[in-house]
Amino acid sequence: VQLQASGGGQVQAGGSLRLSCAASGSILSPNYMSWYRQAPGKQRELVAGIFSGGSTNYADSVKGRFAISRDNAKNAVYLQMNSLKPEDTAVYYCNAVIYGLSSWGQGTQVTVSS
Repeated sequence: VQLQASGGGQVQAGGSLRLSCAASGSILSPNYMSWYRQAPGKQRELVAGIFSGGSTNYADSVKGRFAISRDNAKNAVYLQMNSLKPEDTAVYYCNAVIYGLSSWGQGTQVTVSS
């Protein structure tokens, strides 16, 4: 499975960005799709995830500000990020799990300036 992420960029604090990630190369729809992020010097952390049925989970730090969604027909996942903070600055990676097999996208940089 190949994952192509897009939508990163630079924004001022309080602004918004929308990340997109499309999965290709599999006839099966991912059971679980998610976004992770990794800031310099820190471990990669789960930001938000969504199951094929629509259930979602979020890191406490982004609850109420970020919203994850997916389009099962397109095998795509989206992350709407609002009220961005400088601490949201990181490389964001999408991930897809298909029957236990995990695949990663290439990462997209999000930079939030104060």
